[in-house]
Amino acid sequence: WLFKKTWTSDEADEWTIHDLVASLLGVAAFFMVTVGVIGALLLQTWGFLLLGSAILCALAMYRIIDPKLRAMSDAFEAKQQQYVEALERSVRWEGEDGP
Repeated sequence: WLFKKTWTSDEADEWTIHDLVASLLGVAAFFMVTVGVIGALLLQTWGFLLLGSAILCALAMYRIIDPKLRAMSDAFEAKQQQYVEALERSVRWEGEDGP
């Protein structure tokens, strides 16, 4: 249920548990990268493990939030296309029905 693939634009615009989990995973990934780099530079095993965990958190965050972002982006592109078409008609002094 966490890795839902299909969203409508209205569903994607609502805040859900998916957004919360992705946010927490993002924060965890950044924290683990920060601390993991220190450990890796000191050649500590825990540093390399934290870097690996950070990569896993980042991948999970991406798989959770990307379908929502794509759905919202597709809806925005459709609205933008309608706006551009209406703008082109007004610049050409055309009405809604054509020339």
